[in-house]
Amino acid sequence: MERRELLKLVALATGGAVIGGEFFLAGCKNKDAGVAEGAFSQNDIAFLDEVAETIIPKTTTAGAKEAEVGKFMTVMVNDCYDEADQKIFHEGIKKLDDACKKMHSHGFMKAEPTHRNQLLTSLDKEAKEYMKTKKQEDPNHYFVMMKQLTLLGYFTSKPGMEQNFNYAQTPGKYDGAVPYKKGDKLFV
Repeated sequence: MERRELLKLVALATGGAVIGGEFFLAGCKNKDAGVAEGAFSQNDIAFLDEVAETIIPKTTTAGAKEAEVGKFMTVMVNDCYDEADQKIFHEGIKKLDDACKKMHSHGFMKAEPTHRNQLLTSLDKEAKEYMKTKKQEDPNHYFVMMKQLTLLGYFTSKPGMEQNFNYAQTPGKYDGAVPYKKGDKLFV
């Protein structure tokens, strides 16, 4: 799967352009990024892994935590987000935890899977409503960033590719008439 195609799918799934996507497409670092590398603590990475795991849980395939999506998010935020979006993302970690405390009387890391799911579902609805009315100069919503990075990180990871698609690391000959049955995995 090509970067452009993946970005289109993530944008479609989250209802807007992928934040920082221009740097991801170019494969280069945002030289204007304001937050220093390593600004995320190990607790932040563990927190982001749990958020991602709630969005893409382990089933018969690997979950987002197994794909180390939390680490991926930190790299993307540091390298591909501008200073304003980096600040929003860092503040979003605290906002998400505070929202969980308000909704369930405990932090996100102590929450049961059902409470985590309820919280992220309500944040997803809130973010979608915000994005519908958002003007270009308005800041991005932190949960949109987290969700986009979760999808992007998972589906570009080794477990995400190998376990969810008919993945051929070394391409073989082209066959335009591969038999396909409903329910088969996509070819990438």
